[in-house]
Amino acid sequence: MLHSFVRRAAPILIYLLFALGLAWGVYSWGYASALVPLRERGEADLALTADRLTGELQRYQDLAVLMARHPDLARLIGMELRDPGSRQRANQLLLEAADRTTALNLAYFSPRGQLLAEARPLDLPQQSLAAFRDGAIFQRALTGALGEGIGLYPPRGVRSYIFAAPTFSPGGGVTGVLVVAVDIDHLENVWRGERPAVFFTDRRSQVFITNRSEFLYWQFGREALQPPEGAPVPVEVQTLSGMQVWRAEMSAYVPNPALHLVRDLPQVSMTASALIDVAPAQRLAGLQAALAALVVLAFGAFFYWATERRQVLARSNAQLETRVAERTAELSGANLALRREVAERQEAEAALKKAQADLVQAGKLSALGQMSAGISHELNQPLMAIGQFAENGALLLERGKTQAAAGNLDRIAQLSGRMGRIIRNLRAFARQESEPVRRIDVVTVVETALEMTEARLAKDGIALDWVRPEGPVFALGGDVRLAQVLVNLITNAADAMSGAGERRLGLSVSGDPVPTIRVTDTGPGIAQPERIFDPFYSTKEVGAGEGMGLGLSISYGLVQSFGGVIRGRNRAEAGGPHGAEFTVELEPWRGKGAPGVVDP
Repeated sequence: MLHSFVRRAAPILIYLLFALGLAWGVYSWGYASALVPLRERGEADLALTADRLTGELQRYQDLAVLMARHPDLARLIGMELRDPGSRQRANQLLLEAADRTTALNLAYFSPRGQLLAEARPLDLPQQSLAAFRDGAIFQRALTGALGEGIGLYPPRGVRSYIFAAPTFSPGGGVTGVLVVAVDIDHLENVWRGERPAVFFTDRRSQVFITNRSEFLYWQFGREALQPPEGAPVPVEVQTLSGMQVWRAEMSAYVPNPALHLVRDLPQVSMTASALIDVAPAQRLAGLQAALAALVVLAFGAFFYWATERRQVLARSNAQLETRVAERTAELSGANLALRREVAERQEAEAALKKAQADLVQAGKLSALGQMSAGISHELNQPLMAIGQFAENGALLLERGKTQAAAGNLDRIAQLSGRMGRIIRNLRAFARQESEPVRRIDVVTVVETALEMTEARLAKDGIALDWVRPEGPVFALGGDVRLAQVLVNLITNAADAMSGAGERRLGLSVSGDPVPTIRVTDTGPGIAQPERIFDPFYSTKEVGAGEGMGLGLSISYGLVQSFGGVIRGRNRAEAGGPHGAEFTVELEPWRGKGAPGVVDP
């Protein structure tokens, strides 16, 4: 069991390790890719900050160059003792320029370093003035170039940027030097606290200008950052595709880790550095790695589920094949038995159809048997009349009365025609009809049925109310089958009225909305109307020898065979129920070419 568990768990563990490695690879690639736009945006921000600083310093540089040529400053050369008013005017000029430009101070010196004019009192000891005169900034101005650099403005040590612009004599020599001191704190106030964190370091890599004041005078190194006081802060540098990412706990206002960007500013002799927050790149890379891991794990889960399902299906298939093999023999025997049963059922169905056809024919013959006495009477009367007319015709011919003899012959022809019509209807009624539905004239079929039942109605003394329409009523059906239905309905009505005081049979045909035949009687009505079409249901007394209760059931099937409907109910007249009513509704004939219909 342990071996099976290890065999199943090992591939899963290997796949999880693969997914973890892939996620780490996607994270590394996504992190490096996300740093590229971060670096571009950071370089743009750094360039903007550097340009802002150099632009502000350029303004003071232009001030130094332009003010150095002012006539009030040029008059001070060689006249400082003879004209004290010139110095006062120069001091006022420099003060106004300092106030308008927010410069820290402006001062004008002679080539020997003597202070000639100042915007605000310097209050510097001679030692400090001597150090400034010997410095690189002042000495560069004496050569005719623009001197500039950073320094601490005495006496409080305020950070400043110094410009020294020479004043030239008409002969070309330097006659004076205008010094402009820029207040760095004033420049930093504009963009202090903005993002990203920017540091401007001097040649010694010391932070001199920054938008994070807590990092002033820090010493930048590759492996550590040295604050003015305290222990150095270690720096972990990670290089990704030529980009440096620093990890150092410097301040809550400086991102850690951060992308380190550098930009040289030779025009102000400083180097600009920026620390860009890499958290957005980390989040993006983390999302990419998580998505990759999710896809891989989902694919692995699906593959594992498919494999397990396949194994389960394989085991189920093996079990199923075994069961199928076990059941095959049983099913083979059952199949043979089923075939025998199907054959027996087909034979029984054929026998049933034949029995139904025989039953319909038997119903016809039963009806003919019931009508045989009346039919014999109908045929016997014309035969006796034909005999008498024949004898009379012979006597008339002997006496030479040819015209009277011709009248007897006409009567013989009419009686023989009547006998032929009765025999023809009987032959049609007795034959088997298997033709499809076709157009029939309902009125003609009704009259045929009346001819066959005329003797029965006359014998029982039944009055006939036959409402004949003015013209033919066409419907879909079969002549013989519909005639058999009507004969059954008429004979049933005659049987029902055998003990009634009033015997009246109503018969009507209408064509609107569909061809409809109504047969009514004045008998006792129907005891159970809902069962009248059930086989073997009869209201006649048992043993009366008047049928087995199949007539209406056969009629129901015959009407349905050509799409009709037959209904039976009790008539309700004034004073209560009186007699029964049967309605036969047929499909109307809609013209030639109807599907499934034989056109006459």
